[in-house]
Amino acid sequence: MTETELLTWVRGPGFQIATIILVLGIMLRLAEILMLGRKANLAEAKGSEMSSGLRTIFTRTLPDASTFRRSAFTITTGYIFHIGLFVVILLFAPHILVFKDVLNISWPALPSTIIDATTVITIIALIAVLVHRLRDPVKRYLSNFDDYLGWFVTILPLITGYIAFHRVGLPAPSLIAIHILSVELLMVVFPFTKLMHMFTLILARWYNGAISGYRGVQS
Repeated sequence: MTETELLTWVRGPGFQIATIILVLGIMLRLAEILMLGRKANLAEAKGSEMSSGLRTIFTRTLPDASTFRRSAFTITTGYIFHIGLFVVILLFAPHILVFKDVLNISWPALPSTIIDATTVITIIALIAVLVHRLRDPVKRYLSNFDDYLGWFVTILPLITGYIAFHRVGLPAPSLIAIHILSVELLMVVFPFTKLMHMFTLILARWYNGAISGYRGVQS
């Protein structure tokens, strides 16, 4: 397979296969959670489930002061790489073109210099997270293959994208193909790892807030 043929495949059938697995995987995982249901609450309602649940989604976005003091490094690096991923994925012009092709919607892009700098900062933050996990005895003990796999498939597209943007080592078609393959690997793995927390986090926060609201206590 030539470089052009590889690039054509990853941009066509490869991307379609990865998208199908991603969408079906997310739907399956969400269905599994929703089908679990919950026991009927026989106690008298003392507040609103809906409003408390929605409030908790937003209030839990920022950590309280005591939590931040205990885990300042983890929280700070977490915010940095999550925001960085958001910026790189959604505000880089070539990525916006992909969304336009798939969803027929687009939005303004940031300058490539800002995306380039954000990519470097995000990579550094992810490496710092890994080093901290390996050096902290508690986190290292609690970590499993899922944690490291999620970290790997998250940082890989950033690294391959940075290399492709700067055209380091290989011809441009090969670099772009490798980058797209790394993204497709992330798409395939996403629903079946802890990366799924992107969706389940919202459900969990709403549920916790709703239960607290029903009981009339602050979540």
